[in-house]
This record gives sequence, structure tokens and C-alpha cells, in this order.
Amino acid sequence: MEIFFAVLFFLLDNMYIVPYTYGMSKIKVATEQQAFMDELVSLWPLAKGSLALVRKPCIRPNCPACRSGKKHPALMFSFTQAGKRRCRYVPAELGPVLRKALSNGRRLEQRLAELGAELLERYRRQRG
Repeated sequence: MEIFFAVLFFLLDNMYIVPYTYGMSKIKVATEQQAFMDELVSLWPLAKGSLALVRKPCIRPNCPACRSGKKHPALMFSFTQAGKRRCRYVPAELGPVLRKALSNGRRLEQRLAELGAELLERYRRQRG
């Protein structure tokens, strides 16, 4: 009779408790992933790099701004592509959008670092 209860407990444990626990961890991970995806959507647009205001001369030979030394303001976007530093001129009307994208990109990098630390802490708590 003792063997019967041991086998019964084993079967019940494997039929209900183990799948329930396994399923709960899957649900928790899915919930965390969905929360991260929701946070990511709220951070759009995204960019990584830097934006600088530079002053460049124009091509007109008698331009008063260039002759006085003030030159013309322009925005430059610097970023890394395939391991090389690149720079591109940015139209003035795109400046505010790109500034927001860069701010969101920095926030995303910060959040990824936080998530990495949380993952490590969770692993350490489960181990010991």
C-alpha cells in the first residue's frame, strides 16, 4: 500500500505540479517580455549617435555671413556604421525628431543595462 501512495504522489506531482510550475515561469517570462515590448514602443523613434551644431561656409562668393566669419549653422549627425564613424548633414526641420530619437536611444541603453543587472540578480537568487 505504501508503494501505491508513493507512485500516486509521483504521478500527481508530475501531472499537475511540475507542468503548473513550468507554465507559470513561462507566463511570467511572457509577461515581462510584453512589458518590455510596450516600453520599447513608447520609446520610438530611436537612434544612437550624436548631434552637433556646426558652422559651415556656403558656396556664394560674396555671402555676408561667410565674409564676417559667422558662416551658416548646420546640424551634423555622427554615428557608427560597420565599425566606422560616419557623419551626415541633418535638415533643420528633422533636428527636433532626431534629438528625441537620440534621447530615447540613451534611455533604451540605460534600460538594457538595468535589465542585465536584474537578470543576474534573479539568477543569483534562484541559485542560492
